[in-house]
Amino acid sequence: MEAIRGDKTVAQLSSQCGVHASQINTWKKIAQERLVEAFERGSSQPDPKKLEAREDHLYQQIGKLQVEVEWLRKKSKA
Repeated sequence: MEAIRGDKTVAQLSSQCGVHASQINTWKKIAQERLVEAFERGSSQPDPKKLEAREDHLYQQIGKLQVEVEWLRKKSKA
């Protein structure tokens, strides 16, 4: 919130929070883009189909990463 309000510079926030400045800028950009959505009428309930599709995608990613981790474990033991 401090980055959005401009109370402190990104460099100050980066130093204070121990987070890289580019990450703060990314969060700031995302927050500013999505603030409009927060105040739009009727947007309080997310689309269940979109949520389900997102959840499916995330589970696929988790499965893929688990396979990769197991492969790397086996390779490192060899």
